[in-house]
Amino acid sequence: MFKEAIYHRPKNQFAYAIDENALHIQLKAKRNDIHSVTLYYGDPFEFEDYRWKHITVDMQKSGNDDLFDYWTIDVIPPQRRMRYAFHLKNHEQELFFTEKGFSDTVHEDFSAYFCFPFHHPSDRFTAPDWVKSTIWYQIFPDRFANGNPENDPHGTLPWNSTEPTASTIFGGDFEGIIKRLDYLVDLGINGIYFTPIFKARSNHKYDSIDYMEIDPQFGDKATFKRLISECHKRGIRVMLDAVFNHCGEEFPPFQDALKNRDASQYKDWFHFSSLSYDDEPNYHTFAFEKKMPKLNTQHPEVRKYLLEVGQYWVREFGIDGWRLDVANEIDHQFWRDFRQAVKTINKDVYLVGEVWHDALPWLAGDQFDAVMNYPLANHLLRFFAYDAMGAEQFSHDLQNSLHQYPKLVHEAAFNLVGSHDTPRLLNLARMNRQKVKLLTAFQLSFLGSPSIYYGDEICLTGEQDPGCRKCMVWEAEHLDHDMLNFFKKLIHLRKSYPILANDGTFRILAADNERNYLCYSKENEHQLFIAVMNNHPSKQTLPLPLDLHDKTILDLWRMEEFAAHASQLSVTLEPYDFTFLLITK
Repeated sequence: MFKEAIYHRPKNQFAYAIDENALHIQLKAKRNDIHSVTLYYGDPFEFEDYRWKHITVDMQKSGNDDLFDYWTIDVIPPQRRMRYAFHLKNHEQELFFTEKGFSDTVHEDFSAYFCFPFHHPSDRFTAPDWVKSTIWYQIFPDRFANGNPENDPHGTLPWNSTEPTASTIFGGDFEGIIKRLDYLVDLGINGIYFTPIFKARSNHKYDSIDYMEIDPQFGDKATFKRLISECHKRGIRVMLDAVFNHCGEEFPPFQDALKNRDASQYKDWFHFSSLSYDDEPNYHTFAFEKKMPKLNTQHPEVRKYLLEVGQYWVREFGIDGWRLDVANEIDHQFWRDFRQAVKTINKDVYLVGEVWHDALPWLAGDQFDAVMNYPLANHLLRFFAYDAMGAEQFSHDLQNSLHQYPKLVHEAAFNLVGSHDTPRLLNLARMNRQKVKLLTAFQLSFLGSPSIYYGDEICLTGEQDPGCRKCMVWEAEHLDHDMLNFFKKLIHLRKSYPILANDGTFRILAADNERNYLCYSKENEHQLFIAVMNNHPSKQTLPLPLDLHDKTILDLWRMEEFAAHASQLSVTLEPYDFTFLLITK
């Protein structure tokens, strides 16, 4: 065996509590190197006839990527604690793997075993339950709908009169959103994520001037409170965008620091190297944006101010979540304090960090409930939109991602494809509407909490910012009704059949490079869901890699039922088409 490829440690994604009783254990090994893994486990204090009492159980291979196999099992230890080790076999060798390393024989010296000391509920990753059944809709407020021209700032342009630029304002506001809530209900979404709404100079509002005030171009606090109320009446949750990494140049404490220099009580609120102000900023910023000075979140007064911001909008307005901008550039302790502060007001507030890379350090249960899942978006785009990889590589990348975080994390993940920071989905798919449909069918039948960027459902186009921030189109003759109805149908299916969401174990069943098709399943105690996706420019007949003989199968997309009379079944799919099948056990 390739010992150097065998890996486990009793934390992170390799050993964690699923609930108050069960533990999940994962082992990683070289692909196709090990044929069976048996887990030896028991309570370190439980003996019978002077011998340590333990249990053996076979682990299952839950997936693989191009380098590794992943073996997993869920077990219930007697007292929320256990010692455990692994018995590994292939055709040539057996190894016993403990915390101390490898041995050639199984032994009961449990002092050498891996240790899961005691599971405390406060140490377990938990996210609000409602998130698992939420389908988000991201709104850039200035571009969704103008419901009250009276609050339009000077220079506001007529709606959709020109292509957006970095500085154009079109007058979108809260009244416009309230008037279009029934459209969102009809679409089927039950969560709205707003990009920043607080007082700022720009159209995007990521340069905050006052975190406690609504920007007047959107309305006032009374209107915002009415918006929240109208959303909640319709079963729609609301998540706001918090920009705590940096502020705007006009943020009063920053102006005071610039004006009074060393005498300013706010000089340590920021990261100055010296208190002067010339063409090159001598303070840290977001990226290299001179107008977005970075806040010092380790300063006690800054922390106090921002923690109160987090609590205020939850306490006074009943918002349901915070999306946390540039979250990876803020210290971890701040986020631990922020979580505790906000969750004392409402434990079910959803906290989503903007982290574009491996985010496990933020997802241990003490900081965020989720991150914006850009790595998943990248996998989906490279396979479905760009044709940059085949089905086999997509399967490997996806399964690697699935084993990178605990399943509980995946179930709460904020799974977006496009956003205000990326080109439009249709542009990414090179204007191929069928590819948009295929990708979206995967997104809405996968784990997590999917997010739709406003207008993608009617095929809005646009390249990178500012092009991706066009005005929403409302004239019926200019909507892509076929795509809109497609989104409605997919959302309805996900909400009607929870197995399409998080109620089931996900597995890749087949990934064929030559025909570039993918088959995956979700399974629970009562149902088996199977999806087949033809990511190929030709019509193809594709096999179902399961024996479904004598099973009754429901075609979910066509709502047609048929009986399987053969062991080997196949489906015929048009180019870039898919099928959803449901079998009741």
